Amino acid sequence: MHENFSLKAYNTFGVDAKAQYFAEVNSVEELIKSIKPANSQIFKILFLGGGSNILFTKDFDGLAIKLNLKGITEEILNENEILVTAKAGENWHDFVMFCLNKNYGGLENLSLIPGNVGTSPMQNIGAYGTEIRDIFVNCKVLNLETLEVEAFDLEKCRFGYRDSIFKQEGRNNYVILEVTFKLTRKNHIIKTEYGAIKTELENLGIQNPTIQDVSRAVINIRQSKLPDPKVIGNAGSFFKNPTIPLVQFEDLKQKFENIQGYPKGDFVKVPAGWLIEQCGWKGKQIGNVASHQLQSLVIINATGNATGKEIFDFSTMIIDSVKEKFGIELEREVNII
Repeated sequence: MHENFSLKAYNTFGVDAKAQYFAEVNSVEELIKSIKPANSQIFKILFLGGGSNILFTKDFDGLAIKLNLKGITEEILNENEILVTAKAGENWHDFVMFCLNKNYGGLENLSLIPGNVGTSPMQNIGAYGTEIRDIFVNCKVLNLETLEVEAFDLEKCRFGYRDSIFKQEGRNNYVILEVTFKLTRKNHIIKTEYGAIKTELENLGIQNPTIQDVSRAVINIRQSKLPDPKVIGNAGSFFKNPTIPLVQFEDLKQKFENIQGYPKGDFVKVPAGWLIEQCGWKGKQIGNVASHQLQSLVIINATGNATGKEIFDFSTMIIDSVKEKFGIELEREVNII
């Protein structure tokens, strides 16, 4: 265990916050061994995966644990279905590529999302018409109070839009150890209707796409508009896309006829990036922080020297300006520490 440990290399924003204590664990046994003294001394505990959905606005006065649990197993269910289980420390995109190389379908639209497998159920990660809950079977978790391993099925996880029990009342009560997904072996469901996938496939000259083609299209789209965290500090999409009542959307359409929206029943999901861009934030920089020039939904550590507080304050200014112009309050997707 390390004391007064820099977490700069463990968060994709590259913020130089420190943890009072820090440990890396490679097994459940090591994890329990690290947690026991923390429980007895009532330390706060923070679990780190890929560090892609976290913003440190201050030092962490507790024990930060980096989860390095690794391993992938498979169980064939029938001619068309297979269960694939990945440990929490597996890199998400590497796991997606592992499945695609074996021609297992279901994860292709989630290609190139930063982070690790263990954090994927926490906010029900999603992209291009697919969410974790679409292929999720269950996950094994460690109950931090009893230090016993429990299983959470789809219903128990209570997935919502970028939400789950692990972000609500289960927050700080469990750590995810592994996740099991049900994928297809033959009769793949190809999803190309969301976003720019169809256009990108046309650009690639592909008319009858495979799951590998869809993944390639998604990767091309993401790389064309999202900055690489290894090159410039960011956490991907900083805000959730807000969902507003249809009546409110219709009123806004009277004032802003180009407003974008995706209706669902009596509600409409409005792209946060569009709202932010209309408020003049795209590419705008204040001090060390900026909104990305190609995707205003992404806040970047423009100079590499930004503090977490600078990034948080920048996001607050965006929230305030969107609320003032559209009457919509954006919600941060990133976990604020």
